[in-house]
Amino acid sequence: MTPYPEATAERERWILERRPARTALDVRHAYASLLETERSHSGELVSVATLFLTNRECPWRCLMCDLWKNTLTETVPPGAIPNQIAEALAGLRQAHPEIVPRQIKLYNSGSFFDPRAIPPEDHPAIAKLVSEFERVIVECHPALVGERAARFRDQLSGHLEIAMGLETAHPEILPRLNKRMTLDQFAAAADFLRREAIALRVFVLVKPPFLDEAQALVWAKRSVDFAAESGAEVTVLIPTRGGNGAMEALAAEGLFAPPRLETLEAALDHGIALGRGRVFADLWELERLKRCAACFSRRRERLARLNVTQRLEPRPSCHCVQLAGPTAG
Repeated sequence: MTPYPEATAERERWILERRPARTALDVRHAYASLLETERSHSGELVSVATLFLTNRECPWRCLMCDLWKNTLTETVPPGAIPNQIAEALAGLRQAHPEIVPRQIKLYNSGSFFDPRAIPPEDHPAIAKLVSEFERVIVECHPALVGERAARFRDQLSGHLEIAMGLETAHPEILPRLNKRMTLDQFAAAADFLRREAIALRVFVLVKPPFLDEAQALVWAKRSVDFAAESGAEVTVLIPTRGGNGAMEALAAEGLFAPPRLETLEAALDHGIALGRGRVFADLWELERLKRCAACFSRRRERLARLNVTQRLEPRPSCHCVQLAGPTAG
């Protein structure tokens, strides 16, 4: 078994060699779309149309990423992304005519402002298609946050929000994730967004590789703090998961295991208690963290409520052992 390389130049090859097969996608269609409900910056609950666009893979090969599975190896032709958006929105309207979403997420498994992923010449057409939404949320690597984002903001009728992956504020773990980003570079990108009046959403990993459970909670909290200091309106806590080949290889070496549910709970409690922006727990495939059948459903329901209310409440009691952390506001 080849250990995870310490040298940056060798990491990408190690990661790529362990990948499973990529999903076959059609450039004519977004690969998924759904409606969500989210607490907005004003405290209202709003419907959000979330589209997962089919486009070229991100140029950064992050250790923990599995989003590349739903990407292409080539840049899409001009017009393809607007067509995907138009079709996906039409499908959501047909399936849910009673719901009028107020916000839209255009997620592309990479960086919206990567010209090899989203052709810049499509930006005006995209802006026109989303003109009905009061907030447009896209994702981008900090290295690509700049004037192109400001120009896109100027084309929108609503507000622009950019989601950036901080992943972790741990200064030694972050470079090992192969994200090719420093904390200073993240802070500089966040400062640019603040100056340009573009909202910031931050993704934080709960228990990235190379951390034990206790360290994972400490650094999840510190990462939430760093996101708040960077001006994040929203911080999303994402339990680190396997499924990309590289994480399974690390797990076999004892260098990775998904977080315990208690760690996610304590990190969310900390973020909400901080009171500096909304903090959400990502509940997608939360069942992967299920260890106790007696309390899992109640604990999941509590996390969902906290996402909506942003008000702390006691955790459900159970015979299973839970990590220490704030449980009440």
